[in-house]
Amino acid sequence: MRNSTIQRTTAETAINMDLWIDGTGTAKIQSGVGFLDHMLILMTKHGLFDMELTCTGDLEVDQHHTVEDIGIVLGQAFEEAIGTKQGINRYATVTIPMDEALSTLALDISGRPHLVYRVNGLKDKIGDFDTELVEEFFQGFVNHAKVTLHINLAYGSNSHHIVESIFKGFGRVLDEATRENPRIKGVPSTKGSL
Repeated sequence: MRNSTIQRTTAETAINMDLWIDGTGTAKIQSGVGFLDHMLILMTKHGLFDMELTCTGDLEVDQHHTVEDIGIVLGQAFEEAIGTKQGINRYATVTIPMDEALSTLALDISGRPHLVYRVNGLKDKIGDFDTELVEEFFQGFVNHAKVTLHINLAYGSNSHHIVESIFKGFGRVLDEATRENPRIKGVPSTKGSL
């Protein structure tokens, strides 16, 4: 199985993560941020990843360091678990409805970190969760997974539904792009490396 274990400790967070790409959608997640836990459980369920995550963060300050650092660690775990990238699809695009919200995510496991995040209209908070941290999470992931990710919200009015659509799509697009394809020989690039 393609898997990785990452431990990252800073003055702001202490994170342990185990990630299995070829999983069944099982998650054990304790980040200290309830809404983020909910989103990561959705991601693993719909991406068929298995993930165990514990995080102790400086939540007395705010949620920023915890959310961003979990994005960083997930990116590191993903980059390590994917290994040589031989035989994978590499690209994927999914569109996910969640009631009135519709989002599209496109992924290239390219070795080049780049995020396009076009999500307008979120309220400032979902419960006690700062919605601006959604972009911070994905920026941390992209920078450390070394992938190109485009997230585009077509429409939506309920902030919870919008973010849920994005995280479900994130799981699905990761699953499709990492899937091994028997027709692909070697690394899926004319350059011979990613």
